Amino acid sequence: MNETTLHQDKTFTGINYSEKKLQNREFIKCEFINCDFSKSDLSHNDFMDCHFKQCNFSLTVVTGTGFKDVTFSGCKILGIDFSKCNKFLFSFCFEQSHLDYSTFYGTKLRKTRFTDCALKETDFEEADLSAAVFHNCDLSGATFVRSVLEKTDFRTARNFSLDPSLNKMKQARFSALNLAGLLYQHQLDIDYGHE
Repeated sequence: MNETTLHQDKTFTGINYSEKKLQNREFIKCEFINCDFSKSDLSHNDFMDCHFKQCNFSLTVVTGTGFKDVTFSGCKILGIDFSKCNKFLFSFCFEQSHLDYSTFYGTKLRKTRFTDCALKETDFEEADLSAAVFHNCDLSGATFVRSVLEKTDFRTARNFSLDPSLNKMKQARFSALNLAGLLYQHQLDIDYGHE
């Protein structure tokens, strides 16, 4: 068994981890600024209380990776399969980030905040998003099937389409202006009073 290298209270700036494999690392209270993790393999490393700013995570492998109380700000997180992460170290906050084509299939994302994010074609099938918030997020093509959306806040979300008959949606929050996203499957012509 390899020894785990611990990094605590460190700042990593402009480091290129692209297409590299990181092994046996634990990061606590670290900050990553303008780092490139595209196509890198971060499997089985742990990140706790870390903040990623303007980092690129396109097609990064995160099998067994732990993310606990991790914030992503202004990051590119394209095509990542979060369903393969460590389920016991799994809590995030996403701000001004692109999570297009990522999957959260079957994950627990209770109370997760997504603020000013693009989540195009993102897979939330069977995810528990209880009390999660999608503040000013673009959910074009995002999939919600057998998802738990109880108390989930979609009031400022846009371009979502979800079928209430396929999801648990008790007390989910919507604005009157974005209710069309709940009715898309009925192919209704909704008139908003505009001439």
